[in-house]
Amino acid sequence: MIINHNLSAINTLNALGKNTQATSKSLQKLSTGYRINGASDDAAGLAISEKMRGQISGLKQASSNAQDGISLLQTAEGGLDQTHSILQRMRELAVQSASDTNTSDDRQKIQSEVDQLAKEISRISNTTEFNTQNLLAGGLSDTFHIGANANQNIDVSVSAMDAQTLGVASNIITAASVKAGTTGLNISSVSRSLTDKTSYTVKVVSQTAATLSVAKSQTYKNSASVAAASLQISSVTSYSGTTDANYLVKVASVNTAGTAVNSITYSTDNGTSWTTVNGTFTSGVKVDGINLKFAAGTITAGDTYSFSVKAAQTTLQLMQGTSNVGSTVTVHKGDTAAAVGDSNLDQTVSLSFDYSKLGATASTASFVSKSTVSTAAILNNKNVAANANVVAGINVSTQDNANKAITAIDKAINTVSAQRSQLGAYQNRLTNTIDNLNTSNENITASEARIRDVDMSSEMMTYQKNNILQQAATAMLAKANQQPQSVLQLLQG
Repeated sequence: MIINHNLSAINTLNALGKNTQATSKSLQKLSTGYRINGASDDAAGLAISEKMRGQISGLKQASSNAQDGISLLQTAEGGLDQTHSILQRMRELAVQSASDTNTSDDRQKIQSEVDQLAKEISRISNTTEFNTQNLLAGGLSDTFHIGANANQNIDVSVSAMDAQTLGVASNIITAASVKAGTTGLNISSVSRSLTDKTSYTVKVVSQTAATLSVAKSQTYKNSASVAAASLQISSVTSYSGTTDANYLVKVASVNTAGTAVNSITYSTDNGTSWTTVNGTFTSGVKVDGINLKFAAGTITAGDTYSFSVKAAQTTLQLMQGTSNVGSTVTVHKGDTAAAVGDSNLDQTVSLSFDYSKLGATASTASFVSKSTVSTAAILNNKNVAANANVVAGINVSTQDNANKAITAIDKAINTVSAQRSQLGAYQNRLTNTIDNLNTSNENITASEARIRDVDMSSEMMTYQKNNILQQAATAMLAKANQQPQSVLQLLQG
């Protein structure tokens, strides 16, 4: 028997320490509900569960993103729903105006309401917003992130839904008086996109006191070549002018390559005429010793073609043979005229035009007017000037125009319906996405729980065992500490 080292007490103390530590871990697991509270509990399990936690949080946020996307789309559709209602009312008014039981005054009142409805469509387009983003003004192309990982997106686009884009509003230059003796004609810049078979008409009437009005002189209309997105203009097919003396007539400044003028007819006052095709005159006329080069398809940007008329009181006509629509601008002796948009007259009685590149889509062509069209002294030095205003609204002022308006409104309704259908498809896709995200979140959460969460019943059993062992070790340590005292009995004996 030894007393310096109580091995029984030492062994019991070690057992007590282990039981106490095990009991503490069990208490921690039971109090937190986690089997893994630190890397020492399960290093591999901790790494796996942390990856799963990232997936779970990402899936939750992706589901929230999809919900926000649905809210955005519902906001846009709400605006289009109101647009649909307005278009139906406009169609109703157009049908009403199409009947000749209405007087001109009746149709004027109908037109007034149609104009206001068109403005409201544009207002809805310009003010429908979600989180400060305009939804219906055009150019909206959003990306909704609907996954837990990178580049898991849905791309959403919404077209412009204003009255002009829908084709139920047009820019009409109203009549304005021309004041003699003033130089400079200013017309506000107008940019119009021509779609389908919509027509836009502007006429210049030259008189002693000239007037700018809207009629059927210059009509810009699409054609098969426009539908094919080729760089060809199908308008302004002829220019003619009657000169009083020696003047220069030219077609200049073509800004975009396209189909060239392929024939020129030169007529004198006695009825004799000559025609040039692809730059060669067919009968004996010489124009300043220069043969014109108007071969089809050869006009390029910046080209200028001109020739001089030597005889008095003659007529020169330039024909664009490949066009299917067009008009004539005529200059008479003693009159002053200015063509609207990119056409102008100067003191040499020159006529010029240009046109911009067709739109990106195959069915759209764009004609953009310059901000200023000027006239200068011609013949009798009558300078003219006028200002024109631009107003919006489809025309239902006549029975024929009302029928055209019905067709235009039907197309607008179909356009809005197509956009709403697309928005509905986006919403249904996002709804299915949310369901899938929630299912994935549920499954990954269950997997993470199996790795990280504690089995409470099993851990309670472990805790009870460790607790009993701890109490037993404490009692046995007390007994082991009493063993050295038996040596005193031997000393007393």
